Amino acid sequence: MATDICNSDVTLTKAEALEDWNAMVLAFLAHGTDTPVRLAAVLDREPDFAMGHAARGLFSIMMGRRELMDTARTALRAARHAAPISGRTFRERGWITALEAWLAGRPSGAISEMEKILAQNPADTLSMKVSHAIRFILGDGPGMLRSVEAVLPAHGEEHPCRGYALGCHAFALEEAGEYAKAEKQGLIGLEHAKDDAWGLHAVTHVFDMTGRSAGGIKLIEDYDSAWLHCNNFRYHVWWHKALLHLDLGEQDQVLDLYDQKIRHDKTDDYRDIANATSLLMRLELEGIAVGDRWGELADLAQKRTDDGCVVFADLHYMLALTGDKRPSDAQALLGRFASSAQAPGEMNQIAADPGVAAASGLTAFAEGHYGEAFRQLAAARPKMQTIGGSHAQRDVFERITIDAGLRAGQFDQTEAILTHRLVRRGGAEDAFAASRFAALDAARLDASRIPAQ
Repeated sequence: MATDICNSDVTLTKAEALEDWNAMVLAFLAHGTDTPVRLAAVLDREPDFAMGHAARGLFSIMMGRRELMDTARTALRAARHAAPISGRTFRERGWITALEAWLAGRPSGAISEMEKILAQNPADTLSMKVSHAIRFILGDGPGMLRSVEAVLPAHGEEHPCRGYALGCHAFALEEAGEYAKAEKQGLIGLEHAKDDAWGLHAVTHVFDMTGRSAGGIKLIEDYDSAWLHCNNFRYHVWWHKALLHLDLGEQDQVLDLYDQKIRHDKTDDYRDIANATSLLMRLELEGIAVGDRWGELADLAQKRTDDGCVVFADLHYMLALTGDKRPSDAQALLGRFASSAQAPGEMNQIAADPGVAAASGLTAFAEGHYGEAFRQLAAARPKMQTIGGSHAQRDVFERITIDAGLRAGQFDQTEAILTHRLVRRGGAEDAFAASRFAALDAARLDASRIPAQ
């Protein structure tokens, strides 16, 4: 039996198909545009390759789009049909079972299957990356770190995917607050895999979280070969660059990046919408007018109110709808959150808590009901990591919570959140924290000048 670039058995029989499969693996690890093209080529050459169908199904679910759940179900049927023909390997069985679990509403079950595969073959970078990706969607930072550290010894100097494994390790370290280790590991990874966008992105996170915005911008520019080749992930790197410019007060550069890079292509991928909505919200919180930029995002979000695939996506759709002042659509999405909260499935559990409270808080904030917004957002806050994404991505909700608290006069609680945010960032005070601590001091001073009744 043939083995692939991850030293895993594959049931492919044609050399050309194996070549395409290995190219697909590398493209997936590098967030490359070639991933679906190469996977399609594999299945064209060998339509009874069960692993390929399972991969198509899992990759479809990761897109977080309701209509692609049907694509994933079709892929599962094809994988089941192909398995007796091609003969199942342990890995193939695991991937098919993982797809079954996720379609049944148990992404944790999909993770479990990947970890079983890795226990048998820790050199399987592809299964490690899928486990990493699902954990990211669920906000399982500690799990990301445990998973990748368990397989690192099998990714030695001779492993062709070593750099990508180090990039995943760097990101997991960054999310754990191990900033110095993350920076070092990410840069070493880039020496092994110069196109590792995820590793470059992990180091960019470090510069953001440690208050080194100018250095982060230079990093992105110096390592553009790591990410300019990417699929829509390149928009996310542009987003990171915009955040760094915003921290430096360079709003013209931020808006230029938004128009020329981040939303130059009006895609409806939820990750691209999240980049855009969170950036516009950050700008507005700083009092910067964004013009009519909310409109096209709200149009896209309005079509996605019934998706209910990823809570992270739904909350960013809410930002778009409230940002463009569409209260009826926002209420429709809020109602969908309430319905999802009553349904089975792990993502629906997240919709119930913290999703309902977070969505309610965003709606209240948009309506100027800052006391209610702070109450709801503060209630959601302890579990917000479970919506998925990174600390940097979820920070937009933290910022809204802090501003709601300031406007509602909840000074002590707001200060506690600001302080916790500062600690999580390794004590590095960014421009947002500095301005809000100053606003807090000014608000308390003003309150002290009000005569007692």
